[in-house]
Amino acid sequence: MDLTDLIDVKAIMPALKANSKKQLLQLLSERAAAISGIPEREIFETILQRERLGSTGVGNGIAIPHGKIVGVRHITGVFARLETPVDFDALDDQPVDLVFLLLAPEGAGADHLKALSRIARVLRDGDTVAKIRGTHDAAAIHALLSETQASHAA
Repeated sequence: MDLTDLIDVKAIMPALKANSKKQLLQLLSERAAAISGIPEREIFETILQRERLGSTGVGNGIAIPHGKIVGVRHITGVFARLETPVDFDALDDQPVDLVFLLLAPEGAGADHLKALSRIARVLRDGDTVAKIRGTHDAAAIHALLSETQASHAA
């Protein structure tokens, strides 16, 4: 499963400004709604509900909020690189500056888990993460996420 199948350049926000976890999730939901056609409020509520179960801040400044939503036709991602990190209640208590929101169809089961695993693997690559943090260009970020695919597949 390639990240390029999950995310389009228009779904990448390379210099997002958010002051809190809640505002960040709202802005991500807004972009996801524009891409998926699912109401923003529905996306936001689903993601917020998932966060109540436990933070999706996985450490090293990275979060992968996710949820399954009726009406989503295929697994879809939205990526944000924040101008200033925000507190996300992450596992390591570090603020978050890279966020990959993942939305999946209600019955996505194993594919949803494969997508989460793929995202986590790509964002564990220190070189890729450093390059993403160093750019404000959506196309460059998309290329970096895609590039990592090839090197991990080899």
